[in-house]
Amino acid sequence: MRSAMTEAETRLWHLLRAKRLERFKFRRQQPIGPFIADFVCQAQRLIVEADGSQHAESTADADRTAWLTGRGYRVLRFWNADILDRPDDVMATIYAARVEPLSPLAFGESPSPSRGEGKVVS
Repeated sequence: MRSAMTEAETRLWHLLRAKRLERFKFRRQQPIGPFIADFVCQAQRLIVEADGSQHAESTADADRTAWLTGRGYRVLRFWNADILDRPDDVMATIYAARVEPLSPLAFGESPSPSRGEGKVVS
């Protein structure tokens, strides 16, 4: 986890925080399994990532996205330049993803296993 956000993350957080997107709560730098999501709305199982140029053609990002989607999350990735230059388009994309039907929760895992919330007991 980083204490200082990038300029793009700061801008995106300003747009998402305080339930500004249809009253859905986003958290920043949220641990999910072995990863830390930039921003996550647990109610919608929606993760939003702000990516710089170091993420271009990243196989690690593809593996991470596959792991998260396999557990019922939707992952949206935006280039920092798009967040800074086209924030309205970014928010429209996030809004559209938010209103799509949720996929079923895979593996019966909790949205936040590290915090012990919503664990399935057999």
